[in-house]
Amino acid sequence: MTEGQTITVFLEALSSKQPVPGGGGASALAGALGTALGLMVGNLTVGKKKYAAVETDVVSMMEKLRGMQKEMVTLIDEDARVFAPLAAAYGLPAGTEEEKTHKEQVMEENLVNASLVPIRIMELSVEILEILKELEEKGSVMAVSDVGVAVQFARAGLTGAVMNVYINTKSMKNKEKAAELNSRAHKSMEKGISLADQIYGKVLGRLNP
Repeated sequence: MTEGQTITVFLEALSSKQPVPGGGGASALAGALGTALGLMVGNLTVGKKKYAAVETDVVSMMEKLRGMQKEMVTLIDEDARVFAPLAAAYGLPAGTEEEKTHKEQVMEENLVNASLVPIRIMELSVEILEILKELEEKGSVMAVSDVGVAVQFARAGLTGAVMNVYINTKSMKNKEKAAELNSRAHKSMEKGISLADQIYGKVLGRLNP
């Protein structure tokens, strides 16, 4: 999402038949929304006498979330940037053996690049969830529901981005590299889903015991 672009413009672009932005960019946006809600919880906590003992911790969490939000927004554009050469590679000629070899090499390179961005979105989503876990414990009780919503956005960033990993690795000829990338994605999925469900369950328990 370029600087200054409104959410309405982004949604219109996402709705169009153009290949980007797509699921990867939408997943990064979900992660960014998770950080924004986490920051809101922090802002509702900092400066309150009741939470003076944890204020330093919360301020630190907020600094991390700001950095993560910035990276998530960058990843929206990065996902679109790495997809462009991959889309072009599909159209390369393959009439001769030389052309086939060249196309395969270009495709492999771009499939890897197009997988690494969503993998980073996934890993960053897990990092966001780790901070939200601490915010659920230390943040304002008045905003605990917002922690729960933030968790679901971060979870969506995680589980959405993995789709982009798998659709790219599935097309790779280098199965060893594909397995390596899938393993990284699987580790993030396993850790992130467990963490998200744990935090969300605690928030639900506090809201509706």
